[in-house]
Amino acid sequence: MATTLQIQPIPLPITLSKNGVARVGGTRVTLDTVVRAFIRGATAEEITQQYPSLSLLDVYATISYYLQNTTEVDVYLDKRKKQAQAVKRENQKRFDQTGIRERLLARKNK
Repeated sequence: MATTLQIQPIPLPITLSKNGVARVGGTRVTLDTVVRAFIRGATAEEITQQYPSLSLLDVYATISYYLQNTTEVDVYLDKRKKQAQAVKRENQKRFDQTGIRERLLARKNK
């Protein structure tokens, strides 16, 4: 009796939050985190060791998605990087960092 291989699509484990942040596997780990770790040379196994809330299957699927959609993901990552830089600049304007170490040490020593 011959069996026929059933080819099933693999669901993509990436969801978008209300504010457009792509998260992996129903966790708080972002697409940015997984892709950047992969680009830096981490294996899927190393990524799941570093982020135990991720499943190995979800990490492999995410890496596969990235490799098949590099241009689109890179545009998304660049946009997220620019947003993070803008938030950092805004926070630096709103919260004066001058002398913060001294203020914290003085508070600790009271």
